[in-house]
Order: sequence, then structure tokens, then C-alpha cells
Amino acid sequence: MDDHSLEEFRRRWQEELAQAQALRKRRRPEAAERRARRPEVAPGRGEQASGYLALAQGLLEGAGRPPAARATRAERQGAASRSRSPPAREGAGGGEQLVDQLIRDLNEMDDVPFFDIQLPYELAINIFQYLDRKELGRCAQVSKTWKVIAEDEVLWYRLCQQEGHLPESSISDYSCWKLIFQECRAKEHMLRTNWKNRKGAVSELEHIPDAVLCDVHSHDGVVIAGYTSGDVRVWDTRTWDYVAPFLESEYEEDEPGMQPYVSFVRINSSLAVAAYEDGFLNIWDLRTGKYPIHRFEHDARIQAVALSQEDATVATASAFDVVMLYPNEEGYWHIAAEFEVQKLVDYLEIVPDTGRYPVAVATAGDLVYLLKAEDSARTLHYVYGQPVTCLDVSANQVAFGVKSLGWVYEGNKILVYSLEAERCLSKLGNALGDFTCVNLRDSPPNLMVSGNMDRRVRIHDLRTDKIALSLSAHQLGVSAVQMDDWKIVSGGEEGLVSVWDYRMNQKLWEVHS
Repeated sequence: MDDHSLEEFRRRWQEELAQAQALRKRRRPEAAERRARRPEVAPGRGEQASGYLALAQGLLEGAGRPPAARATRAERQGAASRSRSPPAREGAGGGEQLVDQLIRDLNEMDDVPFFDIQLPYELAINIFQYLDRKELGRCAQVSKTWKVIAEDEVLWYRLCQQEGHLPESSISDYSCWKLIFQECRAKEHMLRTNWKNRKGAVSELEHIPDAVLCDVHSHDGVVIAGYTSGDVRVWDTRTWDYVAPFLESEYEEDEPGMQPYVSFVRINSSLAVAAYEDGFLNIWDLRTGKYPIHRFEHDARIQAVALSQEDATVATASAFDVVMLYPNEEGYWHIAAEFEVQKLVDYLEIVPDTGRYPVAVATAGDLVYLLKAEDSARTLHYVYGQPVTCLDVSANQVAFGVKSLGWVYEGNKILVYSLEAERCLSKLGNALGDFTCVNLRDSPPNLMVSGNMDRRVRIHDLRTDKIALSLSAHQLGVSAVQMDDWKIVSGGEEGLVSVWDYRMNQKLWEVHS
């Protein structure tokens, strides 16, 4: 309670006390006459109320004086005993009214919505942004004021973004983000239920006749494929568009069948990238058209290509050079960084969420490089005679498989490094076969999934450095694996694709290519 409220409270109490004392003086002769006619009784509720009144008055008067001038405990007890004496009974009604008024005043102070008086609306939104959907629902039931705050569009738009619903949308795209959030969750629940109940259909994308598929990649329901004919196709499975358009290249049309075949394809939410056997790289903007917006040429064949999932950074490896490409503010593409390595690059990945300067990780034989745009290439890991067999990165870690060779056989392992400290955090697994694939980026926190030539899929617990689950998944080696918060998708060399619910250790789907 601030000073102004305390003074107002004291003033009101003084007025009530004066009125009660005047009432006692007027009724004192009548009260003495009634006491003379009736027997003496024990102190009742009126006397107790008068004692409470005297105690409250002493506290209020003492609040305005320094501690040294306040009444002692003995004095307060004496005042309370005097207030319980028979003459004070005449003011019982006034004391009860004052105590009731005190209780009512305190209740009114508790019932005031503090956001209406002390906090502006914007500050209330900043406080509510730390609540999840269940807590916002509870707050909306408190009062009308809290309901307006808890259903603000900014809060529900942030919840949609945090849970991965409509990540490319802006807050002005929809008028009711709470309803959009509910619809997205209902759709997600339906899809998960269909996965578990094995409800669904397998659809085939229309391929190019008389051409061999060279590489395929997907992002958020959009699939890109490259062929030996040099053609690049894109399918949008979200709109059931299974007859995909071609992405045109800049090769002469009068040379049919003479285009170099596609080596690598990558795609994200806005860009598509294709690398060709002759060292050329085409970049398309999926929002503007089917013709490339940039074309880059290497002197030799491209060994690896990486495309950031968050922005427009592209990394390529050719011969002993690694190049990072990025558009400037005007939209013109340029070389953001260039590195020289000692061996031919086998795997290349771009680290997500690095801010202004892009960061990549490349493996070349038994070397692992950390490539930062503002720095030179640094060796993250090197053990002679132990080549790297797979690679994946997250925002702050990198995981790669190493093959153990030589006289001292230690078993094939997966090493997990910290990108910030640039040191090894964990050595996982001890398998006889080579680790052929690993998925760290999409796995839940503190978990990672890997595939091995021994036909098994393993879930690794990064907290204990132990294997949490091992599945006998395929008849031949595992060629691809991916994981989310409840299921695993694995592909084998025999052409089998399997979907597992790893919490129940149960296979849900099995599709043959």
C-alpha cells in the first residue's frame, strides 16, 4: 500500500471512530439502565469486536509515528483489556461495522485487476508471451480484461511460430491466429493418428522416361529430383501436384540429349539448387519462375553441395576449394567466403542459425574442417587412417561416423563435437559395420539416430553416451535415416522404407521401392 492510500485509509477510519464515539455517548445512560436490570454476562462478540477495533486503531496511529514512539506490547494489551470492559459494550454495533468495513475494503483491493491500474497493455502482452497454450486458456477464464490479453493475436501467432505451424506466414495473413493454431494442431493430431493406425496411401510421382534418377531432396512437402538427362523437376505434394514442372537451364535447346547429367539437387522454402557434372551450378527462386536467377561455374566436377534450410546460403566443393555463395542486399549473388582444403571433400553441411556469417562443416577423407566465413579453414578432427563415413550438423554440434582401420581395431564410432568449444563431447557406438548415415539436426534434444551397414538403426542418448534403442531394420545396409519426436524413417539398400514408433518399439509402415 503506498503513502497516499495509507493516508486515505487512516482518514476514513478516523471519521468512522468519531461517529462511533458520538453514538456511544448518546446511548450511555440507556445502557447503564439496562445493565442495572440484567445479570452480568461474559464478554461476547461485541466486546471482541471492540478489542479488535482498539487494536486496529492503535496500529493505524502507530503507522504514522517512528518505531520508538509506537505503543509497547503491554500497552496494547492494556488497551485491549480496557476495551473489553462493560462500558465499551455500547459501541459494539459501531465496532462490528468498522471491522466489516475493513474486510470489505481489503476485499475490494484484492479484486482490482492490477493490469488495469499499474501495467499498460503492451507490458501485459510481454508478460503473457512466456505462457503456453494451456496457461493462456486458464488466464482467459480469470476476467474479461485477462481474456482480451490472453487472446491477443500476437501471442497466438508466436505460439504458431514456436510449434512450427506456418513458419513463412506473417501476422497479417490471418485475422484469428488462435483458430489457426487450433486447426493446425487438429491436423497434426489427425496425421499422427493415421500414422499409428496405418491409414494412408502410397502415391507415385511421375518420373522422366528414358532417364535415370541421380539425386533427390525434399523440404516441407516439396520434392526436387535430378536426372541423367539433365532435367530437374519439382513436385509440391502439399497441393497434390504430382505432374511436376521442369526447372529450365541455360543450355542450348538445339543440343538435345547433350546436357550433362545432374550430380546434386537441394531445395528449401524459397530456393532450388542443382549441380551438374561439368561443374556448373544453377540456382532458382521458386517464387519468381522456372529460370535460374544465378549460374556459377567451377573449373572441375562438383563433389558436394549444401543449401541452408533457413536462408539463401549455398556451399559447393570442387577439387580442393570450398565456396560459399550468398546474395547481397540488392539481390546480386557473390562469393561470401572461399576456402582451400588438403583433400577432396566427401560431405558438406551448412550450420543453421549462425547469424551474419555463414558456417559450414566439410569432411575430406580422415579430415573434418570447420569453415567460418570470417576466418580461415580450421581442422576440427583428424586421425590418420580413420576416414569419415557420414556427417550431420545442428546449431551447436556436429556428428560424424569414423571407420576404424589399422592394427589396433577400436570399432567404428560416431563422434559428437561441440562447434563452440571445438572439442569432442561423445564417442558413441562400437559397431563392426560402417556408420552410413546419421541424423542430428531433426532428432529430439539429447537424442540422435544412426544407420549402419550391419542392418541396424540405433538411437543414441547423448546424455549417457549409450544406445537407447537398437532396431534390426533392413536386410541389407541402412542407407538413410531420419527421426522426429516419436517416429523413425529408415531406408535400406534393398529398396525398403520403414517407419517405426520408437517409443513403442513397433513398426508402423513398410513400403518397397
